[in-house]
Amino acid sequence: MTRLIERWFPCSEVSRAAATGWGHGKVEKTLFPWFAARPPAQAKAAVICSLLPWPDDIDEQKRIQALVTEAMQGRYAARFELQKLIRETNPDGAEVLDPFSGRGMIPLEAARLGLRSLAVDYSPIAVLASLALTDYPFRSWDSEPELPFESGQHALLDARPRLVRDVEITLQEVSRQYSASMQEFYPEAAGLHPWAYLWAVTLPCQDCGRRFPLVASYELRKPSVKKGRRGEPDFKDPGQSFFVKPDHKHGSFEVVVHDGPPREQPTLANLTKSDGTKIAGKSAKCIFCSHPHPVSLHRRLTDEGFGRDALLIVSDLDSRVGKSYRAASPAELTAAVAAGRALQEEPEFAPGIPAVPDERIAPGNNNIIGPSIYGVKSFGQYMNARQTLAFVRLARIIGAVGADLETAGLSREYVKALATYCVAVLVRKVRRSGRACTLDVKVQAAHDIYSNQGSIGYSYDFLEVGIGSGQGTWDSIAASEVSTLRNLMDGLPKGTPTDVTRGSATALSLRSSSIAAVVADPPYDEMLAYADSSDVMYVWAKRALHSLMPEIAISVDPHGAQEKQDEIIVKRVRGEAPGEHRTREHYDRRIVESFTEMARVVRPVGLVTIVFGSGDIEVWRRLLEGFQKAGLIMTASWPANTESGSHQGKANIQTTLTMSCRPAPSGRLPGRKGSVEAEIVAEIKRRYLDWERWGLAPADMLMAAAGPAMEVVGRYSNVLDAKGESVEIHKFLPLARAAVQSAMAVEVDHYPLETFDSRTRFALWWIRLYGRQVQAKSELRWQTLASSLEIADVRDLVNDVDGGIRFTSARAFKGRVGSESAVIDVVLALAAASDQGLGAMGEVISSSGRPADDVYLWAAIQFLADRLPDNDPDAIAFTRILRSRGGIATAAETAASAAEARFLRGEGGGDGQLTLL
Repeated sequence: MTRLIERWFPCSEVSRAAATGWGHGKVEKTLFPWFAARPPAQAKAAVICSLLPWPDDIDEQKRIQALVTEAMQGRYAARFELQKLIRETNPDGAEVLDPFSGRGMIPLEAARLGLRSLAVDYSPIAVLASLALTDYPFRSWDSEPELPFESGQHALLDARPRLVRDVEITLQEVSRQYSASMQEFYPEAAGLHPWAYLWAVTLPCQDCGRRFPLVASYELRKPSVKKGRRGEPDFKDPGQSFFVKPDHKHGSFEVVVHDGPPREQPTLANLTKSDGTKIAGKSAKCIFCSHPHPVSLHRRLTDEGFGRDALLIVSDLDSRVGKSYRAASPAELTAAVAAGRALQEEPEFAPGIPAVPDERIAPGNNNIIGPSIYGVKSFGQYMNARQTLAFVRLARIIGAVGADLETAGLSREYVKALATYCVAVLVRKVRRSGRACTLDVKVQAAHDIYSNQGSIGYSYDFLEVGIGSGQGTWDSIAASEVSTLRNLMDGLPKGTPTDVTRGSATALSLRSSSIAAVVADPPYDEMLAYADSSDVMYVWAKRALHSLMPEIAISVDPHGAQEKQDEIIVKRVRGEAPGEHRTREHYDRRIVESFTEMARVVRPVGLVTIVFGSGDIEVWRRLLEGFQKAGLIMTASWPANTESGSHQGKANIQTTLTMSCRPAPSGRLPGRKGSVEAEIVAEIKRRYLDWERWGLAPADMLMAAAGPAMEVVGRYSNVLDAKGESVEIHKFLPLARAAVQSAMAVEVDHYPLETFDSRTRFALWWIRLYGRQVQAKSELRWQTLASSLEIADVRDLVNDVDGGIRFTSARAFKGRVGSESAVIDVVLALAAASDQGLGAMGEVISSSGRPADDVYLWAAIQFLADRLPDNDPDAIAFTRILRSRGGIATAAETAASAAEARFLRGEGGGDGQLTLL
């Protein structure tokens, strides 16, 4: 049975839905922290299209396409119609498995459709995230006893789902106990708890010996105009800053907070030597003697344990300016010191689980866990003493509240569910804590420690959020958690809870041929080190859940953190990492093992659908080889722009492919390269007619062409060239892209594109696909391969820009126009000369040796004038050229005559080339 995804996929609808609203997944992503998140729109389309059939009847095709298109309009759109159709067309069951589930976005869409789904992930944190999103919200908890804690509203009057109500009550009880346990260490000011506290690491000066704080910015709040309250006039907020004032007599310092912008240079800044040359990196300047400490020195001092934390600033909530700042009071300084003493008295959670996390940061993690360069060797050193104490007590309280719930008669499963949402708040709080968390002056908030694609940075001056109210506090995050859960469950139809388990994708505990569809979003090579990055969350989740979920706390990792032996990534290592096994060879071997397992568990009529994104041709080569080694044949590949709004850096791959694969049949015979290539071209020509009818964008057709090409290649056990040697599977991808160009039969002012010279053909095809849009640099490689060119042949036609590459402009193009010049070179030279008048343009035509009425030259100019945006400077120039065609021809004849006369007079003519400057 041919599946829908093997012939059609709602590419444009997925792209639109993934950009905003329900399909983006903002709500789902908020519930429990994790790094990668497949947009619900793409996950929903992948699940549906992998399970529905592709009928032979065209009218039925249109009906199903319309139904799927409708489904892309909302989270539950067309749910009942789809559920009925999927069950009718999958009489043996419609199970969906994701062996790389992460937070569970793919299984979630199957659960929402009422289908049985299975989620497997190797990371305990990812498992908790999947439970919170795909399992617990779909269960019925109405038979559970009432919670033993006081709540603000009677249960009969609360119309919210039972889970939402009880999560809120449980979080409030944790908050009550947490505030009581930390009250003495966070003193109130004017009857309220401050919002946050700014700390800095101090180091001993290597010249005078006195300690000074390292602060990168003295700015606290930017100046702005604030809206007046209750009809009062607006007022100008001058903002706030501070500086550190040395006390030379006592060798100490005080903090001075003032209105307005900073008055002094911070102690951590870019400095210059006496000769005026810059010192590399930010140097630490002693406030007492001005001695500079270059980055290598202050980093070494910190790494060797000479750093001490000092509380500098306290931030109070202010009804007029939002956050106001002041120097810490003596009582607040005393309380912070007392917290350090109390931390030393905290008992262990269980044998082998001390209060302060002793899990070590693995060697080679300098680029993932930045604090490890600065003396932070364990996760217990990641926060200051008071913040560590706060997390110790939070984790302990969550465990104690869970025990109270069990004592009250609630089932263990329900207690696990409630505790999981408490841990969700706990680890969300981790994201705004520690030595990587700084004050975001612009928006007056605590920075997310994962703002740099899953890597955790380090700051000498860092922010600690307190126990009061405001962004990053327990109460604020807890309220957000309840709101998110309620949004997810509002209008939630009766679904099917996902079966979530921890395990490896390379060893699935499932019977062979038991799954209707495997839909997975596997890790992308070296883009994210999931386990290493999430260990800072894991150490606290482990302490909170060690009694309720002892399996979470069990690890054979030599450093006590999450296990990494079977993690399928390529680890980017910085620094010494003896024994690091997550190499490229490890990734390639393990990903093949996972693909092999997927092929084993899927039914003979089922599909393995892989969502994958990478612009690197080498990664694609390895992926296709992985399919081949695992006995999978790719049958379709559909692009969608799904992640352009992400902030995950390298993890932000704007275009991802949804690829369908089938287990290879037995008994295949070898094929010959020539005949296979002919089959590929013929198949893509057939598919092109459908693609054009459906309105698939030309650039998307290039990516879609990989599917039918690989399906043709998969008909054979291997493909042999004229010498009888096997042809690597990825070698057919450029042919597939070229076949799209051929099938499109692109004409340039009635002249077939293929009749132009290869360099011009490349340029016009690029403009046809992308215009002036910025593309990934890898696209240049793809296009040159499809055009049988080398990158060096066309590199001057495509310029580097921020974030990628873009077709050059006439002004930026530098080249020499002569008798051997390609049409595109002459065209760009004409545009560059258009501002200089007819004579200059005539010189260009004359230097090219082309007749003034060269049809290819004018066809290319017309094509570019039509295809470039109306306000594009080159489009304006080309339009001017077209209007002056007669005058340019006359000027070209005049220039040619003048050149000939000079030559006859013996004045020489140079090399006949015109250089563009």
